[in-house]
Amino acid sequence: MSFSDSDNRSSNAAEFTVGEIAQAVKRTVEDRFGYVRVRGEVSGYRGPHSSGHAYFSLKDERARLDAVVWRGVFSKLKFKPEEGMEVIATGKLTTFPGSSKYQIVIERIEPAGVGALMALLEERRKKLAAEGLFDDTRKQPLPYLPRVIGVVTSPTGAVIQDILHRLRDRFPTHVLVWPVRVQGDTSGAEITRAINGFNKIDGSSIPRPDLLIVARGGGSLEDLWSFNDEDVVRAVAASRIPIISAVGHETDWTLIDHVADRRAPTPTGAAEMAVPVLHELVSTVDVLGLRNNQGIHRQLDKQRNALRGLSRAMPSLDAILGLPRQRFDAVALRLRSALIANTSAHRTRLVAARSQMRPGILANRVGRAADKKHQLDRQLTSNLARIIERKRENWRRAGALRPQLLARPVKLGRNNLQQRSARMDQAFVTQTTRARQRLDAQAQVLRLVSYQSVLQRGFALVRDEAGQPIRAAASTSSGQNVALEFTDGRVGAVIDGDASDMPKSQATPVATKVAKPKPAPKKPAIDQGTLF
Repeated sequence: MSFSDSDNRSSNAAEFTVGEIAQAVKRTVEDRFGYVRVRGEVSGYRGPHSSGHAYFSLKDERARLDAVVWRGVFSKLKFKPEEGMEVIATGKLTTFPGSSKYQIVIERIEPAGVGALMALLEERRKKLAAEGLFDDTRKQPLPYLPRVIGVVTSPTGAVIQDILHRLRDRFPTHVLVWPVRVQGDTSGAEITRAINGFNKIDGSSIPRPDLLIVARGGGSLEDLWSFNDEDVVRAVAASRIPIISAVGHETDWTLIDHVADRRAPTPTGAAEMAVPVLHELVSTVDVLGLRNNQGIHRQLDKQRNALRGLSRAMPSLDAILGLPRQRFDAVALRLRSALIANTSAHRTRLVAARSQMRPGILANRVGRAADKKHQLDRQLTSNLARIIERKRENWRRAGALRPQLLARPVKLGRNNLQQRSARMDQAFVTQTTRARQRLDAQAQVLRLVSYQSVLQRGFALVRDEAGQPIRAAASTSSGQNVALEFTDGRVGAVIDGDASDMPKSQATPVATKVAKPKPAPKKPAIDQGTLF
């Protein structure tokens, strides 16, 4: 076969684009594996993506299969994937043309057997126990007689009927039922909403429960899995209303049994824990009432006997009042004679006073009082005149001495002011002199380190067109315009090759007159004046 025949056969083969190949492979895989169940270990799971989708892998000892769970399916999964968990995933195989990979789009996922569920349950139990959710110290006591009981269970099962029947037999009370699914994909979320909803009741329109019962009948581990949901456990732990867990039979245990305030072996047992037996309570109250009445009667009899004993030791009424009564009679006998004697004494004093009230005696007393009043008036007038004259003399003396008293303080103040003014002027001159000396010293240092002192010794400073100093001959070029700065001014020059081979007449630069910089005008001295 010749080389040309091989080229013809290869050119007759059909050509495909990369996209056509990818779509053909995709259709082939989806047609062949449209619906499959795959068992493997979850690997690389980091939770749902920000988009809500979940990406991970399923692996065994020989191979690895990429897996994706779309957001809508992930929210409805009964069991969420966890790293290292062995699961059975149900879905369809497809390819991802962007990276030439094949993957499974999962529609349902479940643990691979009871052993996987038990391992997951034990791991979750240890996690929640480490957080302290199962501690007995945080559990609340159950109310003795709850007025309202809230029940979270299925409204159509036999559990609610058993609870209501037992409550009617023992102690009829008000029951609020929050219907939920106790099995299935949405069961955990519904139980969580029910517990949180009961806790949010404020009692305004619906009575707030004093006790909650979360109940379900028996079943397998998969059937009771909703009560192992982490959200349900945390809702029970956060409940402010005491909760009785009554899930399954006595041998069935779930995570809410550990976190609930009380665990009942059956829903009927939960009703028995919630309320006492009414007729037993009535009997107890009757017995306690009878014992209370008997105790009161015994106490009254005891007090009555004690009172009788005390009354026998006390004296009689006649013995207590005999002496005061005798004293009263004696005083009553002396009262008449005492009144007569008192009246006679007052009459005698009144007659003596009447004899002293004659008009002549009263006139003499009034005259003596008037004379004494006139004498006191004269003394008061004389004393006031002397006091006024003394005050007036004191004021005249004070007015004559006031200028002499003020002259000395004024003179002292004037002398003090002049001394302070002289000291302030001297201090200002001293400070000014010191500042001028420091300025002169700094100016001298500036002149010593300035390049102008070098120019005064006969040197020149070469600058380029930008005014920057030229420090080396290698940085110049032929024909370059430069400026030479001397101590008395600047001249222009042009660089013309190497100056070592040139005659002295040609090596002399062409000078241009540059105006000598004018010295800065001196600032006039500022007259400081004086402060005084």
